[in-house]
Amino acid sequence: MSPEYRSTPEAIERLTPLQRKVTQEEGTEPAFRNEFWNHHEDGIYVDVVSGEPLFASTHKYDSRSGWPSFTRPIHDASVTEKVDRSFFMKRVEVRSAGADSHLGHVFDDGPTDAGGLRYCINSAALRFVPVSELEAAGYGEYCALFGSPDDDSAAPDRPTDATIEMSEKEDAS
Repeated sequence: MSPEYRSTPEAIERLTPLQRKVTQEEGTEPAFRNEFWNHHEDGIYVDVVSGEPLFASTHKYDSRSGWPSFTRPIHDASVTEKVDRSFFMKRVEVRSAGADSHLGHVFDDGPTDAGGLRYCINSAALRFVPVSELEAAGYGEYCALFGSPDDDSAAPDRPTDATIEMSEKEDAS
């Protein structure tokens, strides 16, 4: 059974002022002065409010924007998009599906060989879970995104929902 990812008053209360400003008030943190813009450890990034898995380090790249950038979410259904017309421009806002947390924006200037999208995400909207802690933190199904610890091969470039589903079936047998 999948956990239900949602916002609760207790989760909102635990947020730092910056996390609250970003996720609840559509704020933006400073470029190049945020926790994950230059972070290179393997693992997943989850919604700081609900814990919903959002992005994997295997999809992260240096966009030179000063914010963490990803070519895609772990699951398409884990994020929603809506038109943002603030600041006299038209952009596409990205929100977490479960908690409706503001995450950042998606642009069409990402790497073409990975689909052409750049999910430009605020670090303050994310919590990082390293590969070594995925099982203990309840995210064991996502270990499949990184290969086995005994496997010297690189992680797949674009793991899909099917990769995770295959892993879940293997675990069940």
